[in-house]
Amino acid sequence: MPIFPPPGQTRTMPTPRGPGPASREAARTRFCGHFWVEEGREERGKRREERGERSQGEEGGGRGEMGKAKKTRKFAEVKRMLNPKDQRLVVKTAQQNQLNGKKKEGEDEIKQVDVAPSALFFSFNKQLGPPYHIILDTNFINFSIQNKLDPMKASMDCLYAKCTLYITDCVMGELEKLGQKYRVALRIAKDPRFERLPCTHKGIYADDCICERIQQARCYIVATCDRDLKRRIRKVPGVPIMYITQRKYSIERMPEAFGAPRQ
Repeated sequence: MPIFPPPGQTRTMPTPRGPGPASREAARTRFCGHFWVEEGREERGKRREERGERSQGEEGGGRGEMGKAKKTRKFAEVKRMLNPKDQRLVVKTAQQNQLNGKKKEGEDEIKQVDVAPSALFFSFNKQLGPPYHIILDTNFINFSIQNKLDPMKASMDCLYAKCTLYITDCVMGELEKLGQKYRVALRIAKDPRFERLPCTHKGIYADDCICERIQQARCYIVATCDRDLKRRIRKVPGVPIMYITQRKYSIERMPEAFGAPRQ
């Protein structure tokens, strides 16, 4: 009577001799219940992988280190923002104010108020008068070329008086930066009839430069077709705005005593 090994153990069978696939791969049997099952190389490899996964799972479950799924990176992930009314931010700002000494007990806050120009009577500007001083913007020169208007002649036809046109270094820098497409506008801006206003600030952004000049001296008229610049100039009292409409120059916020054209 043959003696069978206990379940789970395997026995190596003698390798048959001679050519053929059977001689290359050793036959291996495994006792399963009441039968001996012959295994091939592929089946043995699968069984080894199953044993390895089972052992890794048991080790990971015991120690809590292995067996966890890797977290994939989330794309387009946005950091969570704190609410501006969060108590943590309120406490932090209060502490910073105490350290900086912005709010001290027994001291009032110092507020800086702009002094009103002496030439203004409410919104009436006494400094305006012939000869008029007009600052040209970049887009005003471009639109004058499109409408075939000479800035010197058209401005005199609008105001019925002598006009002096000014171009700042910022406007000249913007025209040079625009390239060959606006070379005609650059040639007109270099006309010797126009006077140059030097700029001492950094950059070539003309809107800020023009707004600073009209706040320092209220004797200028700003010629522009830019809506944003118009909106900023309207906040400064006593500064007229010249623009182009119906192929001619027109002006707004000009006192009627100086012969401004009515709309």
